[in-house]
Amino acid sequence: MAKIVAGIGSSHVPSIGRAYDNKVQEEAVWKPLFDGYKPVKKWLKEEVKPDVAIVVYNDHGTDFFFDKYPTFAIGVADEYGIGDEGFGPRTLPAVPGEADFSWHVAESLIKSDFDMTVCQEMQVDHGLLVPLPLLWSHEKEWDIKVVPLVVNVIQHPLPSAMRCFRLGQALRKAVESYPEDLRVVVIGTGGMSHQLHGERMGHMNAKWDNDFMDKLEFDPAQLAELSHTTIMEQAGAEAVELIMWLTMRGAMSPEVTRIHRNYYAPMTSGMGLVTFTDKA
Repeated sequence: MAKIVAGIGSSHVPSIGRAYDNKVQEEAVWKPLFDGYKPVKKWLKEEVKPDVAIVVYNDHGTDFFFDKYPTFAIGVADEYGIGDEGFGPRTLPAVPGEADFSWHVAESLIKSDFDMTVCQEMQVDHGLLVPLPLLWSHEKEWDIKVVPLVVNVIQHPLPSAMRCFRLGQALRKAVESYPEDLRVVVIGTGGMSHQLHGERMGHMNAKWDNDFMDKLEFDPAQLAELSHTTIMEQAGAEAVELIMWLTMRGAMSPEVTRIHRNYYAPMTSGMGLVTFTDKA
């Protein structure tokens, strides 16, 4: 039987990817961010040893756009190409999939009344590609296989925070019903506080971000009751991406053990990282 062995919440700020590609991880402005991922990457490699990562993210116009954006979509391919977001594709290897497992997850989620758009071809963007190399290696090829799971946090109407939390619960059921032994990590990406337009452009709320991570650990049900309006008023319009962290949390047990946490807010976005395992 497959098993969820860890849950990770991570920002996917695109400038992190540019900094990584330009090899400026040790520069003062970036070092606190990149250093925060190092113990998690080591822990995943040496202790957790997962086979597959289910990455919950939002596509930013690479595969879906305002003319057609599914509420939930899942990739079921053997490989996912690197999308071009306007600067040319990043020089990363194509991301390997796990097609049989992905199909099983898709079918299970649909049986649980989540209407998934099932994608046999996808390109992935910074929503998935920013955290991936900070958590796994890719010297010649990636040392992890991936199931991309896209959530619409772009085109209103959006799924509610509660709907995303329940998606995570259905995801756990899907994983645990897979007959083969796979060790699975679920990653919820996005946020944290930020707004990229309008009169409040540049808005951040570090206190709210840290409170969110507290509640994610101890009281996720309260977060699942948040409205989109409350999130956007408190943390900025684009902070609504945080509902994807709730998908990760819904896939974990009610009580979790926090392994690691990091927060950094030097620019125009709160950048958070938190790692959980089920409490023994």
